[in-house]
Amino acid sequence: MEEKELAELLHLVSRRLRHGYVRRLVPLGLNPGQARALRALADADRPLRMVQLADELRIVPRSLTPVVDALEEAGLVRREVDPANRRSTLVVITPGGRTLSDRARGARVEAGEDLFAVLSKDQREQLSALLTLVDGQFR
Repeated sequence: MEEKELAELLHLVSRRLRHGYVRRLVPLGLNPGQARALRALADADRPLRMVQLADELRIVPRSLTPVVDALEEAGLVRREVDPANRRSTLVVITPGGRTLSDRARGARVEAGEDLFAVLSKDQREQLSALLTLVDGQFR
């Protein structure tokens, strides 16, 4: 069996994780972009302006509009005029959006647990520490 380079292995495992996550999001009526937006709003200590949410998600604001449109149509968020700047729009997560965000977070955890079930607890902790070290160089 041909040995794969580390970057390729990481990419393959990430794809498997994403596919497992997407499978769990479908019954919730969400896609990964919508789940990320809900998570960012749920984790924020206040409603976010559209531009702030786009920055948080590392996407351009015009790409965020259809995401917020779909979430608003589903009753998971609502738009409000920002009282501090009437030209800006705030995105406010609703109680239903918060609940669904929690369920999506659980779906992500389950996908990870299933994917890494082949590893022992010690191996999972070691992998987590190594990935944290690699990620930490970019902060």
